[in-house]
Amino acid sequence: MKKYQGLSILIVSLFISTVSAQRKPISARVDSLMKLMTLEEKIGQINQYSGREATGPVTRKQTYQLNDIRSGKVGSMLNVHGVKNTREVQAAALQSRLKIPLLFGMDIIHGYKTIFPIPLAEAASWDLDAIRLSAHIAAREAAAAGLHWTFAPMVDIGRDPRWGRVMEGAGEDVFLGSAIAKARVYGFQGDRLGGTDAVMACAKHFAAYGAVAAGRDYNDVDMSERLLWDTYLPPFKAAADAGVATFMNSFSTLNGIPATGNSDLQRHILKGKWNYKGFVVSDWGSIGEMVEWGYASDSSDAALKAITAGCDMDMQSEAYKRHLARLIKEGKADVKLLDDAVRRVLYKKFELGLFDDPYRFCNESREQETLSNPQHKLIARDIARKSIVLLKNEEKVLPVSAKVQNIAVIGPLVKSKRDLEGSWIPRSDTSLVVSLFEGIKGKIAPGSNLMYAKGCSIADTSQADFQEAINLAKQADVIIMALGESYSMSGEAKSRTDIHIPGQQEALFEAIEATGKPVVVVLMAGRPLIFNKVARKASAIVYAWWLGAEAGNAIAGVLFGDYNPSGKLPVTFPRSIGQIPISYTQYNTGKPVKSPDDIKYKSAYIDSPNSPQYAFGHGLSYTKFSYSGLKLSKSSISANETSELSFTLTNTGEIAGEEVAQLYLQDPVASVVRPLKELKDFRKVSLKPGESKVVRFTITKDYLSFFNRHLEWVAEPGNFKLMIGAASDDIKLETALTLVQ
Repeated sequence: MKKYQGLSILIVSLFISTVSAQRKPISARVDSLMKLMTLEEKIGQINQYSGREATGPVTRKQTYQLNDIRSGKVGSMLNVHGVKNTREVQAAALQSRLKIPLLFGMDIIHGYKTIFPIPLAEAASWDLDAIRLSAHIAAREAAAAGLHWTFAPMVDIGRDPRWGRVMEGAGEDVFLGSAIAKARVYGFQGDRLGGTDAVMACAKHFAAYGAVAAGRDYNDVDMSERLLWDTYLPPFKAAADAGVATFMNSFSTLNGIPATGNSDLQRHILKGKWNYKGFVVSDWGSIGEMVEWGYASDSSDAALKAITAGCDMDMQSEAYKRHLARLIKEGKADVKLLDDAVRRVLYKKFELGLFDDPYRFCNESREQETLSNPQHKLIARDIARKSIVLLKNEEKVLPVSAKVQNIAVIGPLVKSKRDLEGSWIPRSDTSLVVSLFEGIKGKIAPGSNLMYAKGCSIADTSQADFQEAINLAKQADVIIMALGESYSMSGEAKSRTDIHIPGQQEALFEAIEATGKPVVVVLMAGRPLIFNKVARKASAIVYAWWLGAEAGNAIAGVLFGDYNPSGKLPVTFPRSIGQIPISYTQYNTGKPVKSPDDIKYKSAYIDSPNSPQYAFGHGLSYTKFSYSGLKLSKSSISANETSELSFTLTNTGEIAGEEVAQLYLQDPVASVVRPLKELKDFRKVSLKPGESKVVRFTITKDYLSFFNRHLEWVAEPGNFKLMIGAASDDIKLETALTLVQ
């Protein structure tokens, strides 16, 4: 009997100590665990391997990886997903001495099973709630599939459309990009880390990757410190302020130093000035790539420089695994740097609740229920509609009238499905994708005649099928053409020197337009394209990006008037390659162009208009909006005061619509030259026909501030111009504000 009493006492004691341990702060639990860890086990926590999609970590090193997992030499896996697979691999980790669970990460960029519009397209919605919801649905599905972590959002400012990864970001603007960075972090991570409908987010690529020279992926970046702080760091700071769990390094250099080995970025700015408490992961193999850059002599040197600079986790290069223990034992690497990295990783595992239940994200019934949720498709359709930008609409060709009897749909993207999913998806399932043809077919009136001709392939050099398309066009009352890129033409490692519409597509357009029939062009792409002939001659142009699984329904809804387009461009569209890089935040220069003909000895091109094809913020509607009654509560403020700017926005058209009212600012005279315009805020306003609303912005010192030449965040006394517009080149109202000493 005493034997059983002793056992009961032991069980109760263990229970009490367990409950007590669970009540300890996470930092204390991390410290307790680290005291038990060997040097090799610590290094294991900052080592990440990649597996293969279908069966877990099945690569050519399958046995090698599994042995490392069982011996505690791996802290994280990427590209292992699905409850069955993650449970199986997690079980291997729990065979290790300390049974520390793995993190499972994956690139969930714009959806897991439900594919949403590419991030650049979503940015065109200027709808922060919709963007946050898109990220939340993606996180909910990914978490249900056993994942803990997404390598998103990409918050790089992108002003060079030759760069293929421009499709992953929010465009060119600092304010809009920062707002979207926050929305996506909140969407992915939910109210708190540890919810089984949320995943850790990852702000990437730190930093200034969007400014790679010549728009060429993986290239160098060389810029002033002031440009870095003023333009390229703010979205990362916004993500950090939103509580983003992790950061990822850039593949590029910054002023001669690879980002992965850059202590100024990781130690001084991120973990120093910003007091960031999450952890930093390298990009795929970027620690080892420092050898190729010529910054490290070998893999061992690369490991030393990466850990010293503040890179906490090694994705796939195995440099830490192979060299860090020896470097520490030889006194070349400080063990405190390793401890700091491990502590950051373990803290997130505790926050996710993985120590309490390593399988809490491995629920097969939740996976099945979540991935089959019909509401996700409807949400994807709504966000896709909001992402569409109406660039041109002459003589109100759109929306297509229900009375139209003969509709010709022509082009290589009319029936495409895979292209509509876009780049960077976990897996393609075109059975879930609605093509443009299917979407239009579901909208046309009974008795209407829907005709189709491909005309040409996306990148073909042949015009052999032109005549069939021309003959079809002659029979039509209206022609809808679907032109653009294939999904494989934009994305990582997809930089292009020529961003015109590829192949013979624009020639096909000219042949169809020559029939004299109204031509509506739907452009699908992952970046801004150059399409001067289409811009000049098309009756209407709809920029549809890559909108995901519900693209066909979303586009058709806009074409036939079920949805009034409200998207605005988050990037400037150039007329020519020679204008790139391009942004609306131009400087006046000492020789400004004051009219299109005023170019002699001016800062201008002599062989092209100097304006873009379509400006940042541009986007039309099927209704009209008027701006009036601009008021400023105070025309002069001190640094600790605010002034309310207000105006009246009215829908003067005949149908309901949404308008994105944009607030721009100019600081005409400053200690460093400032741009002609900078976006400082915006409001997306929904109005019924004839309805008016007063729109308000509160002007604070922050609106007027910038980084000066000493990298100080300052607002200098002086006069400022405040501008309200429908686009950066369509200013409706202006006023002046003075900041006094």
